[in-house]
Amino acid sequence: AEEGGGVRTYINQKLAAGRAAGHEVVVIAPGPEDREEARLGGRVIWVKGPPMPFDPRYYVLYRQRAVHRLLDRERPDVVEGSSPWSGGWFVANWRGQALKAFIFHQDPVAVYPETYLDRVMSRPRVNQLFGWYWAYLRRLSRGFDATVVSGHWLAHKLRGFGLRRPEAVPFGIELDAFSPSKRDEEVRASWLQMCGQSVDADLLILSSRFHPEKRLKTVFEAFRQARRERPMGLVVFGHGPQRRRVERMASDIPGIHLAGYVADRERLAVSMASADALVHGSAAETYGLVVAEGVASGLPIVVPNLGGAADLADSSYAERYEPGDAAGCAAAILRLLARERRALVDACAVAAAEKIGTMEDHFDGLFSLYATMAAHDEAVRTS
Repeated sequence: AEEGGGVRTYINQKLAAGRAAGHEVVVIAPGPEDREEARLGGRVIWVKGPPMPFDPRYYVLYRQRAVHRLLDRERPDVVEGSSPWSGGWFVANWRGQALKAFIFHQDPVAVYPETYLDRVMSRPRVNQLFGWYWAYLRRLSRGFDATVVSGHWLAHKLRGFGLRRPEAVPFGIELDAFSPSKRDEEVRASWLQMCGQSVDADLLILSSRFHPEKRLKTVFEAFRQARRERPMGLVVFGHGPQRRRVERMASDIPGIHLAGYVADRERLAVSMASADALVHGSAAETYGLVVAEGVASGLPIVVPNLGGAADLADSSYAERYEPGDAAGCAAAILRLLARERRALVDACAVAAAEKIGTMEDHFDGLFSLYATMAAHDEAVRTS
């Protein structure tokens, strides 16, 4: 969607990366009308569809024959199915000769059932209850040559559920934009003042969409408990469908300041570098972009012990807790703040250099994977 967020950003980055690598990237997407446009060295082909019932910014891809006609016309070398719903099935059902990649950049079982149920039953039990969905994904993935995910931990998980050839191509961030050198004590003092705290207090940051999977209630309650032991403030960046609920929760806890959505990436980078810790609630992300940005800023992290955020965490600069456990999160916050800050920042710098890549690295890896798959396919055909 033109007014969308992360997916639109990723698509535009892929179009530009394809051009830089000598490839043409063509996106087939649902929209209000049939049309085609050139964009960033590639093309976007809009296929008319109905608007989503709960968000009219987005449209539904439902005309399989129209999509197949376009694929026949374009004759791609590789075609991605970027949805577990209609888009994925349209690609799986297409009879063209291209390599097919199922793009798995979301985990609905982790986002919804695990988020709501893992406090009353084990995660294996939750996944057993939703075995029908994993069976659905297994059937879908059989129509592809590989399943592309954004983290090695997720590839391991999907392999366990029997999806076709999971391949990890980790995401990246704008590494040049985030650095501990951007720390600004005046910015830090300003944020603490907005939290009603003195400069002697610890400054925590949370950057998140306001959605149930982000478990903001857990983080807020953990902050409430932790601040009983030492003075601290929590600045929350973000917005989303649960805005009013988040505002109500924050109003009951002294020391929390809701900063809203910050479009200025430099301001966010400076704020991260000027804080003392980043606290994260979601265990359902396939890759923790915000967590990676925090680590690159020299910001030690408190994260759940599951999901994309946990995959980026190392004990040298992180403390983990059980997802949804506010008391465990509070204890992790206090453990982290009790550690020597210089050692934590230095460990973050090592991780930024060794564990966190850029989006250029991501697309290089993606195109390299497709080239390797194509070469293997060609060798099989000619042998």
